[in-house]
Amino acid sequence: MTLTPTTAPLAPPSRRPIRELPDELISQIAAGEVVERPASVVRELVDNALDAGATRIAVRLIAGGVRSIVIEDDGQGIAAAELPLALRRHATSKIGSLHDLEQVMTMGFRGEALAAIGSIAELSITSRTMDAAHAQRIDGRTGELQPAARAVGTTVEVRELFFSTPARRKFLKSDATELAHCLEAVRRHALARPEVGFEVWHEGRLVEQWRPGDAQQRLRDVLGEAFARDSREVALQLGPLSVRGRAGLPETARARADLQYVYVNGRHVRDRLLAHGVRAAYEDVLHGSRQPSYVLFLEIAPERVDVNVHPTKTEVRFRDSREVHQAVRRAVEAALAPSRTCTAPAGAGTAAETPPPAPMATSEPAPAPAPRAEPALANTPRQVPAWRAPAPVQGRLLLEQAARLHARELPAPWRPAASAPAPAPAPAKEAATATAPVSSPVPDRVAAPAPAPAPEPADGDWPLGRALAQLGGVYVLAENRHGLIVVDMHAAHERIVYERLKRAVSETHGDGEAQALASQPLLIPVTFAATPAEVAAAETHADTLQQLGLDVAPLSPGVLAVRAVPAALQGADAAALARSVLADLAEHEGSTLVQRARDELLATMACHGAVRASRRLTVEEMNALLRDMERTERADLCNHGRPTWRQVTLRELDTLFLRGR
Repeated sequence: MTLTPTTAPLAPPSRRPIRELPDELISQIAAGEVVERPASVVRELVDNALDAGATRIAVRLIAGGVRSIVIEDDGQGIAAAELPLALRRHATSKIGSLHDLEQVMTMGFRGEALAAIGSIAELSITSRTMDAAHAQRIDGRTGELQPAARAVGTTVEVRELFFSTPARRKFLKSDATELAHCLEAVRRHALARPEVGFEVWHEGRLVEQWRPGDAQQRLRDVLGEAFARDSREVALQLGPLSVRGRAGLPETARARADLQYVYVNGRHVRDRLLAHGVRAAYEDVLHGSRQPSYVLFLEIAPERVDVNVHPTKTEVRFRDSREVHQAVRRAVEAALAPSRTCTAPAGAGTAAETPPPAPMATSEPAPAPAPRAEPALANTPRQVPAWRAPAPVQGRLLLEQAARLHARELPAPWRPAASAPAPAPAPAKEAATATAPVSSPVPDRVAAPAPAPAPEPADGDWPLGRALAQLGGVYVLAENRHGLIVVDMHAAHERIVYERLKRAVSETHGDGEAQALASQPLLIPVTFAATPAEVAAAETHADTLQQLGLDVAPLSPGVLAVRAVPAALQGADAAALARSVLADLAEHEGSTLVQRARDELLATMACHGAVRASRRLTVEEMNALLRDMERTERADLCNHGRPTWRQVTLRELDTLFLRGR
């Protein structure tokens, strides 16, 4: 029995001849790449106004820019003889050769915007130069020139956007949504050009205005006082590359990535490489999936960046992407490193001049320290791998040793009796207000006497104050000049141990670079089918994989074999781990992969090595913890982005108890 097909075979397609497209169709294809919505028109026309040297730009919109867009500027203007040429495709004054294209420093350079807009809307241009007696107006449809009245500068009028392509018009959103996109387009220009004044009018009503001023004032005007207050300055210079701007504090991170601005040579861009570099700087201070806020300006030699990547000019390509990625990460990391507790003010007097508060009595005595002392993690011998997990007792001993190490820096009432120098006879007036030292449970045989007392700050001058008591075995209560400090002792100590481990690894390696992670060979290699991109990444980045403790090599065409994994991840799925690492290598060229893997392992170790909740601390240990926090970078947040301490002011306490009412 033979089966016959139920349908006839498809006939081969008829051959179509190759022919040139008509100019109108070419213009509309180009318009589809350049003009997506009214905001695209606003962006392109404001670019042209800025290139013309405008110091004032007014944007007038009707129906969110769908019915009408008018851009007025006070720039140099366009000569009457050049107005017809300005409407032609690929006609521009910005570049004239391939060398100019490689050295582009203007906002526009393609010569496509006016022609593309004119093909899908009614366009007219009115312009006057300094030496012209009057302005000239050209109609984009007819090309007719006629005299007009206008001061020096240019007015571009666009009406009935997408009138010639009604299908495109159906994809537009509401007038309010399109207006919001237009405002955002102008806002991006305003951030980068504080010396230029901007106005946005909608339906005859002024909706936004930014007057010319300095960069700081423009930042406050555009993004608000809250961002200016809750952000840190970013500044880094590396040869021909500079990074400056503002990075928002981690605790002010947002649910959406709607406050992230990156500029390259004054041009707003959306670059995945730069966004990844910023995100890497926030990795161990950001909580969950929160989004940081930042405004960054990159200045780089024009020949080291290619802006001719996308018709909208929002994407760029760097000659040395790794260098740029590292520069952005380092600049933001340096801005976020200082915490509010890092700098302790110098002492203004002795503790006897202002009596400190007496410590609160606890319901149960504090346990004595463990009899066996181990070295602190920061002093780990160099022959011991820095990524090896510390002993379980380490978290407790770190605080006990810190209490001894900081004995001479603690305020007088909290200094252990064994290490306190003999006090000099005090005058009768001072003796009446002095407080007797509290006896220390630390054994005398392990407390090294301080050679000389250091100058001590007056009561309240310590940023985190003096320890009072411990609450619920979780929180440390302290008093400073502003009121009450509440410290999450596990989160705070976790950050201290984590930063100490990172310093130990860098010091062990000697050059500040991440050292190789220990690997565990697999008895039976794990194989998996790999794509050509994964095979190429495994061969290209073999050295980086070795630093990560991974041994991944081709076994046969299209198959990779994993022969070793990081020692700390022995139980992980080797194939899934290798695929994830290779994907990151292929996308970001391994710029921070080794450091990220190292930091993740150290963060896990710090969490297990930090002092645990319900552990009772002595007053000396609590003060040692506070002093360590004041000297530790990023001490405001733990490794997971949770806050480590909070301030409750006296005014807030008075409000709770209705004092002064």
